[in-house]
Amino acid sequence: MPQADFKVVLPARYASSRLPGKPVLDIAGKPMIQHVYERACESGAAKVIIATDDKRVAACAEGFGAEVCMTSATHHSGTDRIAEVVKKLGWADDTIVVNLQGDEPCMPAQLINQVAADMASHSDANITTLFSKITDRKTLFDPHAVKVVMDAEGYALYFSRAPVPYHRDEFLSDQSNRLPQDVLFARHIGLYAYRAAFLAKFIDWPPAPLEQAESLEQLRVLWHGGVIHLTEAAVEPGHGVDTEDDLQRAAQQLASSQSS
Repeated sequence: MPQADFKVVLPARYASSRLPGKPVLDIAGKPMIQHVYERACESGAAKVIIATDDKRVAACAEGFGAEVCMTSATHHSGTDRIAEVVKKLGWADDTIVVNLQGDEPCMPAQLINQVAADMASHSDANITTLFSKITDRKTLFDPHAVKVVMDAEGYALYFSRAPVPYHRDEFLSDQSNRLPQDVLFARHIGLYAYRAAFLAKFIDWPPAPLEQAESLEQLRVLWHGGVIHLTEAAVEPGHGVDTEDDLQRAAQQLASSQSS
């Protein structure tokens, strides 16, 4: 893939039902949002901005030298928050913007570069994102693991929390943990790239019934006829943080990487 010129925005909310205040929680001696910011700075991004609606997150980010953009507290998603940043800062329509969630302290910079380069390579795509192969039934049937079905060229057909594609004959006849070998089972990795002009369009689209049913905002794009392209992640994405257990796993991974 060609090298891409791009910017990274880290949407970070203080409020979280499962782990309140998680952007500023300590992981291996640093607030989580600092780890995420450092991963973004390790990429080829021309600019990295933290977008938040909370002064505590802003103060924390400014404390380690990050650029912060304050945004509305009424946003329903990180994409909405990033769209406000793009508008406030007046970025050109063709600017490639990577959405790196503020709870991904272990996301490799290589994947940030990969998703931006894929956007640069696909002018027809509204969004580019990543997947990894699923190799066990536990993950496939886990509703917290988002699955994606793609066409022959890697364009998304559907995203779901359900086990898709559902291999009828194999799943009804074979109760072992193995997966059929004749079809790709893919887990979506929530790292996105867009062009700035698309973000303005996205926030004007009403939420889609499928999006609301599955609680997956990328389904809004498919519902309204948009195009999403995926590539297989070149390396493992690491642990995101939604719970206290996730926090501990991320701390272990970061401690291990720092000592190696």
